[in-house]
Amino acid sequence: MKRFSILLLFIITTISIFAQQKHAMTIEDMWNMKRIGGYDVSPDGKTIAFAATFYDMEKNKGNSDIYLIDSDGKNLRVLKNSDAAESNPKFSPDGKKIAYEFKNDIWICDLDGKNEAQLTNLYTGASGMVWSKDGKSILFVSSVYPDCTTQDCNEQRDKAEEQSKVKAKIFTQLMFRHWNEWRGDKRSHLFFMNLNTKQVMDLTPDSYADVPPLALGSDQDYSFCPTDMEIAFTFNIDAWKKNSDTKLAYSTNNEVAIINPGNGFPYDKISTSPGNDNQPVYSPDGKYIAYRSMARAGFESDKQSIILFERATRKQTSLTANLDISIGQILWSPDGKYIYYDADREAFHSIYKFKIATNENTLLLKDGYNTEMKISADGNTIFFKRQKTTLPTEIFSMNSNGGDVKQVTNINGALLSQIQFGEFDTFWSAGAAGAKVQSIIVKPPFFDASKKYPLIFLIHGGPQGKWPDEFHYRWNLQLFASKGYVVVAPNPRGSTGYGQKFTDEISGDWGGKVYADLMNACDYAIKTYEFIDPKNTFAAGASYGGYMINWLEGHSNRFNAVVSHDGVYDIESMYGSTEELWFPEWELKGVPWQNRTLYEKWSPNRFVKNFKTPMLVVHGALDFRLSETQGFELFTALQRKGVESKLLYFPDEYHFVAKPQNARLWWNTIFNWFEEHKK
Repeated sequence: MKRFSILLLFIITTISIFAQQKHAMTIEDMWNMKRIGGYDVSPDGKTIAFAATFYDMEKNKGNSDIYLIDSDGKNLRVLKNSDAAESNPKFSPDGKKIAYEFKNDIWICDLDGKNEAQLTNLYTGASGMVWSKDGKSILFVSSVYPDCTTQDCNEQRDKAEEQSKVKAKIFTQLMFRHWNEWRGDKRSHLFFMNLNTKQVMDLTPDSYADVPPLALGSDQDYSFCPTDMEIAFTFNIDAWKKNSDTKLAYSTNNEVAIINPGNGFPYDKISTSPGNDNQPVYSPDGKYIAYRSMARAGFESDKQSIILFERATRKQTSLTANLDISIGQILWSPDGKYIYYDADREAFHSIYKFKIATNENTLLLKDGYNTEMKISADGNTIFFKRQKTTLPTEIFSMNSNGGDVKQVTNINGALLSQIQFGEFDTFWSAGAAGAKVQSIIVKPPFFDASKKYPLIFLIHGGPQGKWPDEFHYRWNLQLFASKGYVVVAPNPRGSTGYGQKFTDEISGDWGGKVYADLMNACDYAIKTYEFIDPKNTFAAGASYGGYMINWLEGHSNRFNAVVSHDGVYDIESMYGSTEELWFPEWELKGVPWQNRTLYEKWSPNRFVKNFKTPMLVVHGALDFRLSETQGFELFTALQRKGVESKLLYFPDEYHFVAKPQNARLWWNTIFNWFEEHKK
């Protein structure tokens, strides 16, 4: 007994010392974490290849390498780790080779990294590769001039533009810029390559539509049929022909089409919705194509349903019409009887299993944030990427019925073992009209219930988005909490994962029910959690979250200080400077000259007379979603009104602050702003 007591005391002491050695997460910790990117599972299910990016704060940039690991989590080894980034590994169908992206082209090597060879050799580059089932062909995308039929033509056009002394541009249509880039004359085309003959074919020649679509698209938007040479892909039909893509700025009408490289053109459109159709995936037997579809035109956040297209009969069936769930990724089971998918569910992103014959829908994994599923050839194991507020993205596995969840990779394990995270939880409060609103709450690390802690109230963007249980590398809930704050992150009207009606109820009502939802959640947290100091509360938000910060600036003085990052200040001027016009036209129910009442009703600039709360304004010069003028106008109003304010301006950032040293400045400026305004 004495020996046991001594051993127990030793264990307790060791744990106590180890716990004391832990520290709250720092900005440097977050940027030292490796970030898993694309990954693939070998055909025999025994090996996983994945890319991981690491950042050098002093060099102010990152690099991506490729690793291999056994699917049971053992035997981690490097496949490719040059100074030039390697990414997006893909096993060949026979499992003997791995293709990957390197130096703007697609390369291939053996499983030990040897015998590397360049698979594509295009001046315009190649990315987003997909193998055919027989391994004899690949698909990839490349940005080209639509009227160029040769690589030499593309090269000469680029050189002529580079050498020209005149850098002016003449635009005759929308969209002339997007996200953070000026939109030139090139378009992303889908290419087919025969690996035996090395012949490369542009599958969308003369097209002015991007594949995948410029907006609302992804690398899941094209695929091979497993039984023949047919190919399915997604494009915006309003942008197909030259001089027609002025509609691109206000059209979400992406369509799914099929094409056969051996039969020539044109394409055969199979989707029928006026909304966004995308992500075509063939069934294993090649008889069906499943794809996602939105019913409403012009609404980027409509419910995504699974449509089943029978190739022989062209019959279309909505499999999930009766589910109030918006579908994420589509993954067929090898026997074709089930479709696995991921979807937002409350504060999580969950994995489901749908039985096609009976419409039986089963929740397999609810908690965490789970994406990018892959399934073993025998159908018994699902691999996926998983993250939580306390866990950066890692690769996990589980059986196809949802049990035996295991972590496969642990690339940040050593670093995480040194960090003390705050406790994650959720709570529900009453919103407007009796709605139930869920919020995330994160306590500070080394929490002491007897103390009072200041509150950071975070408002998410979108507005059709949410705060999930994820490890976000920009708005990281744990890093906000690390300085001794309680973090409350609510999911009010407009948030996804709570049914389509809840998502819809923010449109046309930007400062209405959602504002009540938010303020009620804040009140509930302060009243319920005695460790929150009601005298020291702060709020921050970006994009729509920045809009809401600007809105509450004119409607409340409850916070000590606030942060508005890339937020909307003047809705009408935002309309004239943003790129995706379908967004304001849906949210504000039309164009401003036809519905000015609503644009004025919800515009924060109409309430400058009430501005009082100290505000930090953040904006990037390359933000084309919400132009820098929104931040300038807001800061000007605050200064002229005599409200204590500060402008943090990034000439080299866009809607996000993505560079390591800029991010460090961003975090430190926000923390200092809050510290300066503590009572």
